[in-house]
Formats: sequence, C-alpha cells, structure tokens
Amino acid sequence: MPLSALGMQTRLANSAPTLRRVLSSLSRSSRPIAARFIATQPASDKPYYITTPIFYVNAAPHVGHLYTMVLTDIVKRWHVLKGETALLCTGTDEHGLKVQRAAAKAGVDPKLFCDKGADIFRELARKAEITNDHFVRTTDREHQDAVEYAWYLLQEKGLIYEQKHEGWYSVTDECFYPQSAVQPYLDPPTGRRLMTSIETGSEVEWSSEENYHFRLSAFRDKLLDFYKSNPEWIVPEHRMKEVVQAVESGLEDLSISRPYDRLTWGIRVPGDDSQTIYVWLDALMNYATKAGYPWTPGRESAGGWPADCHVIGKDIVRFHCIYWPAFLMALGLPLPKKILTHAHWTLGGSKMSKSTGRVVDPFHALDRFGSDVMRFYMAHDGGIQDDSSYDNIRIIALYNKFLNQQLGNLASRVTRGKKWSVRGAVERIGGLSQAEWEEGPGSKFRNNSLATIASKIDASFNAYDPRKAVFQITEFVRGANAFFQMSQPWNKALAFGPGEPGEDVDKTVYLAAEALRLTGILLQPYMPNKANLLLDQLGVHHDRRTLQYCNPGDDVDYGAPLVELGTAHQGVLFPPLSSEE
Repeated sequence: MPLSALGMQTRLANSAPTLRRVLSSLSRSSRPIAARFIATQPASDKPYYITTPIFYVNAAPHVGHLYTMVLTDIVKRWHVLKGETALLCTGTDEHGLKVQRAAAKAGVDPKLFCDKGADIFRELARKAEITNDHFVRTTDREHQDAVEYAWYLLQEKGLIYEQKHEGWYSVTDECFYPQSAVQPYLDPPTGRRLMTSIETGSEVEWSSEENYHFRLSAFRDKLLDFYKSNPEWIVPEHRMKEVVQAVESGLEDLSISRPYDRLTWGIRVPGDDSQTIYVWLDALMNYATKAGYPWTPGRESAGGWPADCHVIGKDIVRFHCIYWPAFLMALGLPLPKKILTHAHWTLGGSKMSKSTGRVVDPFHALDRFGSDVMRFYMAHDGGIQDDSSYDNIRIIALYNKFLNQQLGNLASRVTRGKKWSVRGAVERIGGLSQAEWEEGPGSKFRNNSLATIASKIDASFNAYDPRKAVFQITEFVRGANAFFQMSQPWNKALAFGPGEPGEDVDKTVYLAAEALRLTGILLQPYMPNKANLLLDQLGVHHDRRTLQYCNPGDDVDYGAPLVELGTAHQGVLFPPLSSEE
C-alpha cells in the first residue's frame, strides 16, 4: 500500500530541510494550488482533467504547439458543453541542459530567460482562446516541492540507486539513447560526421557520468499487465501496439539525474547537491502538481487526478506511456485514463522544428486568419494518425468553400429571408410531436440527420477523435444546405396571409433553422466566437447552448435575433476574405 502524506511526514520529517519544507505544506488544511476547486467541488466529485504537454522555452513556439493546445481545448470544451466541470492544464518546461545553453547563448539569467518564454506561451494560449485553468511552470515553488517529495518516496521504496552511466545523450530530446537507437549521419551542408537518434534525428553526444537511476526494469511486467487490461489506453491504436512492443523487448533502468557541474539549471537532488534531477522526472510531475499533489487525505481527486486525458505529440510517446506510468506505479498513484497522441505538422515535407528553423509562426497565423478560423482549420486538417502539411492556400480554400459558401451562406439565407420569419416558423412548427414527423416534407431530413447528429458527435468524442467529429459536422451542414436548396421555400411562399408563408415553407425554414442551431451548439468547442455569433443571430438564449438542448424540438423559444442582422460587423457570419488574404 502506498504511504500516505502524513505517514511519510512521520517517517521522513528529519531527512532533510527540503523535505521538511515539502511536508509542512501538507500539514495545512489544503494546498493553495487546489483550493479554488476544493472550495466548490466535493472531494468525491472529480472534475474532468485534461492536459497539454509542457512546452520548452528555449525557442519561440510554432504552429505545432498551437495545434496541441487547440486539440486539448476542444476536448475540454466538449465536456463543459455536456455540463461537466472540466479543468485544462498547460504550461512550460523550464529546466534542463538545452534551456541552460539557450539562456547562456542569449547572455541572460536562466530564470529571466524562462520568464520571457513562459509569457510567450501564455500569450499564445490567450490569442488562441485556450480555456486553461492552470499554467504550470517547472520553476514554480509548488512544483519543486512536489518533485522533491516524489523523489523521497521513490528513494524510501528502494527504487533509486546511484551508478555510473554511459551512453548517447541528446540535448535536444533531453534523453539518453542506447547504442541500438543511434546511427551515424553525415550533415550535407557542413560535411560534419555525427551520431543521431534514429527515432527523432536529433544529434547525440557520448556521455559518461555518475548518476542516480530509477529501477524502470522492475516495472516491465506491471506495465504489460496494465496495457493488456487497457488495450485502448493510447489513441490511435497503432501507437499502443508500438509501446507494447517496446516494453516487451525489455526496459533498462532510467538515468534520472545529471551532475550539477554539467547541469546547474534544475532542481537539486534532495540531500545531494552534486546532482540535479533529470528533466523528465521533473517535467512529468507537472500533471500531478497542478492536480494538487501531494494530496492531503480526502482530497486526492478534488483537483482532477487521475488525469482523464493527456494530449501529446507522437514524438514524446515513450516518456508519457512508459516512463510516466512507471513513475506513477512506483508512487502508488492512479494512472491517467487516456493518452491522445497526435501526428506532426510538416512544412514542405519536413517536420516543423524550432532547432531547424522550419516553422510557422502561430502568432502571425492567428493575426492573419483569426482564432476561430485557425482552430477550425487545425481541427479539420490536423493529423491524429498521420502527419499533415500546413498550407495557407488550404486555409483560404476551407474558409471559402465551407465556412463562407456553406455555413455562412445557409445562415444568411435562413435568417434574412424576406418571405418568412424564423421565429414564426419555430412558433408554428416547433411544437409538433414525433408522430407528426413520421412522414411528409422534411421528415426524412429531420429523423435521419437532425435527430442523430448530436449522438454521432458525442460518440466521436468518446473515441477521442475530434477530427472525425468536425468532419461529421461539416457533412451535416452540407446536407442541410442541400435540403434547403432542394426544398426551395422562396418559390412556395403563399402570397396571402402576411407573415404566414404556409406550412410547407414553415417546415423547411424551421428544419433549416434547427440545423443551424444544432451546428452552432456543436461548433462551440471548435469556433467559440463564430458559433456564439451564429446562435446570437438565431436568437438562442445563452442558457440553451449546451448538449442538453442539441436535439430537434428541444428549444422552441428562439428565432428573434439577439444581434442586429445586416450590419457590416454583426450581420455576416463569414464575410468574403479580402484580397489581401
């Protein structure tokens, strides 16, 4: 059984000053990092907790970082749409050799260097409309406390030992590689011969030093048992198979420290100032830190742990799907429920990389196209299974062909029709029973499309496939456009009876308006501003924009616009792109 926080306090209180500082925080009634959630959330009512990886501050972010943030935020917003309490954590990874070297190259104190880098990622999250509840930094005092506490636990359990370590080390990946994982490489521009990682292509250098090690090999069978019991733990499926194969082939113990004379920028090993805690043990603890670790008794799940989902790029699968669960098993903590891995964005056929300079500036992209369009594009074209090629021409085409010509056009035609009234159609048709929709004009569209779209989208999110969900939404909108065009209500409106164009027209307008209302609700996680503008144009009240109201007939009180239609700023959902775009 894992030791409780208070049990550890009794056994280890005199081990070191750093430990006393860590444990003293546990003797308080609550941890500051979790207090704002604990105050309103019963301890037994765990919120949904989702995380991005934390991002290195050694260089500016690129559009791949934006994609990870957006993907995570879409999933979080979906759970909020379902009425759940959901928490999102993002942040920055600020320790390690490459950050130390980058700060030295810039001639700046490492902490000041990290402060600037963290501010840039905070600003990226803000511009992209990311609804993060936490922004963790590995230089935070509370994070250092959690890492030191975890170190003592692992040490107490005999899972840390000191030994000379030799191997190929990548500064870029902050990782040691065995001989079998590296290969010689001739750099064409310089003619320089070097060794690189087969997996990432990063340069490696031979390192021989005395380090602390974690007994990763002892967790091979436990990990395999967990994978067998949770075969869908990693999405997509093929990456789960790769992880299982890697662990089956054997695990070496993991170096978890570097000599302080080589790595000064990091958390010192408790009780041994000659060593610095290796960045991956340090960094991975961030997810638990912001969930309130180490927890006081009775508060274990109040901050969201275990994480419901970690969203990561495919290049860090090994760290999150082998090392991280082994650390958690060692600490006696529950493992995350899901790991959603995504592929990379490429530029001109090559992976985007800060080290090579082949990047797309996400700030420029957000300024050019706006957060809603970029979020939609990245969700629509971003790769879960396979890499995607970033292309401005593709963004413009998606905007023109779908957002403007399909969704925007349908919204304009329905809400601005001169021969009908959306509110009138809702009043006269919205109360029809299911039996009255068994046959007649529009019945097939209502029953086969409107009545099923919400459950289809929910199923895609349950499978952690937001890209499939957005494709389903786009097909739904195209179907609604086709239905409206085929029905031709403008040719069927009765000339007599002002304001009452006839039942056939009312049914067509009502069903098209319902399609737009459902689309607006379902698009909120993807395009929060444009989706809400669409719902404003339809007159949907703010308390009826959740999944609870996402079936035909669930809301019969809309139809009177909440914004003025026809103005330059509010009347057009997706105006044509200017020639400058």
